[in-house]
Amino acid sequence: MGDITNPKLLYAKGGLFLVLGLLASGLLLAEHFELKTAVLLAIAVWAFARAYYFAFYVVQHYVDPGYRFAGLGSFAAYLWRKRRGEKRGDPPSR
Repeated sequence: MGDITNPKLLYAKGGLFLVLGLLASGLLLAEHFELKTAVLLAIAVWAFARAYYFAFYVVQHYVDPGYRFAGLGSFAAYLWRKRRGEKRGDPPSR
């Protein structure tokens, strides 16, 4: 299966993610409505969004401009290789 390239489908996908997030947040708050829950949920959403931004923008543009990540698994593999001192293109050590 190839990547989605149609702008209308990409906007629809983004809109569906937004609806899903709003629905999940709304259901959680409807079941456990407290100010503390709402604040913690907002902080969690903000923190995960910043972590995602860090993984796919900050690292790619400021830490290692030559590397392109394909997803969170690719980012985890990049961190693992970096921790072990391997470079891109090196065969996996045994």
